[in-house]
Amino acid sequence: MKISELSRRTGVPVASIKYFRRQGLLPAGRATAATLAEYGEEHAERLRLIKALTTLGGLSIAATRDVLGAVDQAHSSEGALGAISYALPVPVAAQPAAGPEEEAEAEASAGAEVTELLAALEWQAPGTSPHVKGLTSALKELRRLDARYAPGELAAYARLAESVARLDLERAAGLDDPVALAERAVIVLAICAPVFELLRRLAQEDQVRRRVAAGGGAVAVADAAAVEPAAVDGEHDDLPRVRPGRSRGTPV
Repeated sequence: MKISELSRRTGVPVASIKYFRRQGLLPAGRATAATLAEYGEEHAERLRLIKALTTLGGLSIAATRDVLGAVDQAHSSEGALGAISYALPVPVAAQPAAGPEEEAEAEASAGAEVTELLAALEWQAPGTSPHVKGLTSALKELRRLDARYAPGELAAYARLAESVARLDLERAAGLDDPVALAERAVIVLAICAPVFELLRRLAQEDQVRRRVAAGGGAVAVADAAAVEPAAVDGEHDDLPRVRPGRSRGTPV
């Protein structure tokens, strides 16, 4: 196919395709003339992966190049998934402590907690893993806010995460193509993570509703944007009225 058709099939502009080719992310097509080249399905697959990495994963061109190189060299689904997992940004919300000494003490304490947790779970993760470092920073922030989890509580969450990880690998087990595996990994890590968080929040909402209902009470969360001053039958002009269909808050 010509580059214009490749652009139509993948949704990637021709200018971007040429840029990716110059940056070494996309192999050159088969030359058919001095200024013309022919592209195949492998180019379309590679473009979909590049688009997933840069758009969904938010990776830079340099990071995308590294990931593509790792994926090309991966000989198993685990290798491809690991390459993507290590390349994608690690969510960390760390705040510095009061000073260097306090920061070092907080880092050491949180690091020891993570090491103890991994040992208890018998998880295989080196200390150089970005995920270990990210978890250490997150626990350090929880300690700073005095909102730490007890070891048993954190382990319970970890076991749930372990179940999700098993499901992820089971879904990827049927994919033999490294490009398809990498694309699936980006979708799982970059897109499904927010989905899982929303499912968690929905489950929390459900539990709150059930517990409040069991207690015979009701909690209403009103959306201020859905409330407008209005008169009802000419009376109580100072009372707010909720416009139908605009309220995002409902009795719990």
